[in-house]
Amino acid sequence: MNQDTLPKVAYFCMEYGLDPSFHIYAGGLGILAGDYLKAAKEYDMPVIGVGIRWRQGYTHQEIGQDLKPYDIFHDYEYDFLKDTGVKVTVQVQNRQVVCKVWKVDAFGNAPLYLLDTYLPENEDSWITGQLYGRMGEERIAQEIVLGIGGVKALKAMGIQPDVYHFNEGHAVLAGFELIRQNMAAGMSFDKALEAARDKIVFTTHTPVIEGNESHPLNQMMYMGANNTLSYEQLYAIGGSPFNMTVAALRLSRISNAVSQLHCQTANNMWKHVSNRSEIIGITNGIHIPTWVDNNMLLAAEGHGDLWECHMINKMKLIRFIKEKTGVILDPDVLLIGFGRRATAYKRHDLIFRDPNIIFPLLRDKKLQIVFSGKAHPLDNVGKEIIANIVKISKQFPESVVFLENYDMNIGRLLTRGADVWLNNPRRPMEACGTSGMKAAMNGVLNLSILDGWWAEACEHGVNGWQFGDGFTHPSPAIQDSHDSKALYQVLLNEVMPTYYHNRQKWIDMMRNSILSTKDRFNIKRMMDEYFSRMYLKNSQTDRSCKKISI
Repeated sequence: MNQDTLPKVAYFCMEYGLDPSFHIYAGGLGILAGDYLKAAKEYDMPVIGVGIRWRQGYTHQEIGQDLKPYDIFHDYEYDFLKDTGVKVTVQVQNRQVVCKVWKVDAFGNAPLYLLDTYLPENEDSWITGQLYGRMGEERIAQEIVLGIGGVKALKAMGIQPDVYHFNEGHAVLAGFELIRQNMAAGMSFDKALEAARDKIVFTTHTPVIEGNESHPLNQMMYMGANNTLSYEQLYAIGGSPFNMTVAALRLSRISNAVSQLHCQTANNMWKHVSNRSEIIGITNGIHIPTWVDNNMLLAAEGHGDLWECHMINKMKLIRFIKEKTGVILDPDVLLIGFGRRATAYKRHDLIFRDPNIIFPLLRDKKLQIVFSGKAHPLDNVGKEIIANIVKISKQFPESVVFLENYDMNIGRLLTRGADVWLNNPRRPMEACGTSGMKAAMNGVLNLSILDGWWAEACEHGVNGWQFGDGFTHPSPAIQDSHDSKALYQVLLNEVMPTYYHNRQKWIDMMRNSILSTKDRFNIKRMMDEYFSRMYLKNSQTDRSCKKISI
């Protein structure tokens, strides 16, 4: 691609994971967005980011004396924020809210512009207080700031994007502002909508219904989210209740899912939506310099001792665990890592489903498991899952560890230092699962359900293992029972024998894991696909989902 002729892209996202010290991210969505901006900078792509400067960010989650997780919110100040001198206003509940615009480029990233309402002139200064803090009116106000405020900020700074990329449905109101501007220039609503759609592309993520946000139409009108559009026009775009994903699909000229299996899932999930854009499959990638130990890459290519390099990373993880928890793990014992948001469908505790199988392995120190993850502050089920794991860690203090307050630093240590990366969502609820990519490129062998990216990458017994054989069932109880039995079968009969009795095969699998993923799931490949298949209008886009064979 000719860099000089590439379209200019404004990438809108509610969160960005750029560095552990910058608390404006919650999980995988933000990590993807942060990696995206780093890749844009590294490869000189014409991309800028638009987001929110969260004063308290996401929850800081600690385990209390009662072994349950509790949320703590800190106010954060940052000396690397650059004042653009730009302020714009948005209307929230008939009140004018001022948004200050900051610029961030301190982490090897393309320019990121963040809107901030924590200003003395604002009665509603805490709109940009907590990332995903609550739902309802506060969330709509935040989406007004991100979407409507974001478009106004770009205009105020003289930035004229060719493409507006909405990473998840939170940014949908940016489309409303583009429509409003077009109508103010004399277009009819239909023409204004068509002109806005011509500039918008959309990435959809979670297949979990609850993760696709919706709001009552009357509440949208009351909050001013309609941005001069009528009730009927809102209904035509997002339905009733107003679904942010549905609206994004209708406001975009093209959309993408984040893996090939997710492409099939998303098209089936939204097949009832009329006048929506096509959903193509562009599998996520990771920013290798951020997440992968270069010594492991060099060793895999034959320039070093792969096992020795891995053991250095394993010892770093073990030392970190001792520092944080006092627990001393054994470097010679198989160590399983599990790190992700704590919620029901991700099934953190699936491995404990049959205590008669798993507890003797923990008691006899044949297996060590390190967990980490945060639950959403309002997700009581997720918090119960964490509390259950913490209780088990007290029962087996030398074999099970829970690392509180999961963040980028813990994620990096786990995906480098574990021997095995366990992932067991209820298929097909995992849209992609980029943590597994990080593990794979660090020689940490995936042991995973065939969901998300692993359905594309897995070569069973060669570069990792799958379990469950792609089984799905409408009954969670039946699926969980099937998958837990499959997990034990592969763990006991393949993973553990290989680790303890065939070290050379293990090392060969580590090498295969790295070499089979480092190019295919590099974020540069994802960026190239975004430009060639989504951003460039005249491209002959392949709109089909690549079939996943089990």
